[in-house]
Amino acid sequence: MPTACAAPTDLQAVVFDVDGTLADTERDGHRVAFNRAFARFGLPWEWSVATYGELLAVTGGKERIRHFAARQAPQWLERPDGGAWLAGLHQLKSEIYGELVRAGTIALRPGVARLIGELRGAGVRLAIATTTTRSSLDSLLLSSLGDDAQSLFEVIGAGDVVAHKKPAPDIYHWVLQRLQLPPQACLAVEDSQPGILAASAAGLPTLITVNAYTAADDFSGALSVLSDLGEPGQPAKRLAGQALDGDCVDLAQLRRWQQTAVNTLNRRQAACLATS
Repeated sequence: MPTACAAPTDLQAVVFDVDGTLADTERDGHRVAFNRAFARFGLPWEWSVATYGELLAVTGGKERIRHFAARQAPQWLERPDGGAWLAGLHQLKSEIYGELVRAGTIALRPGVARLIGELRGAGVRLAIATTTTRSSLDSLLLSSLGDDAQSLFEVIGAGDVVAHKKPAPDIYHWVLQRLQLPPQACLAVEDSQPGILAASAAGLPTLITVNAYTAADDFSGALSVLSDLGEPGQPAKRLAGQALDGDCVDLAQLRRWQQTAVNTLNRRQAACLATS
């Protein structure tokens, strides 16, 4: 597995988070799907916008339901068939989410399709590292990027392919292992504190594009924190970190940010050697 000690290289791959990063899926997508699934299961639960924002601290859909149920109605988890009940509820939620996506209610965030197209055209490898289920991801990609969407991404790490979800770095280690690249040769695009903690722990330089739920998160260590990736005539706004040199995030900008991270790492390694 690549490690932080691997020799730094030029940018070779960009690894995208999904929920909140590729699209604003949380408030009007996943939250709505959870609530509709609860209703169909006869549960008296309704996650408000504010409540769901608090629950986003728990990564993973099944984990989110388990966390909420353990505090509000633990008897559902304590039943002999509690595991099957949880799995069935989450499966229904995923199906409802897919219906919402296919209905066109969730669009990619500004600049996402543009940047993916530019990276793909330049031969930069693309990957995904997400806690969302593969079925939910496939629905979003197909709806937003067309029939060839899945082939755009060389490696897709989704759902339960690793035991520990973000902020643990496991999903990024899984993706790096399959890309066969050191973390310094990659750049992660995330939207939340669990996301940057996971990517940073795996050694990847990380760009943040915030959303309404994550704007107040601590993004210490991010290359740059932006409102979004930007479009021509719709500039991205820099909120923290390194400057954005134009209106939009493009490949040249990603390369400059990644090289800055590599140079910083080289200086730290040199300083450690000098004092050892």
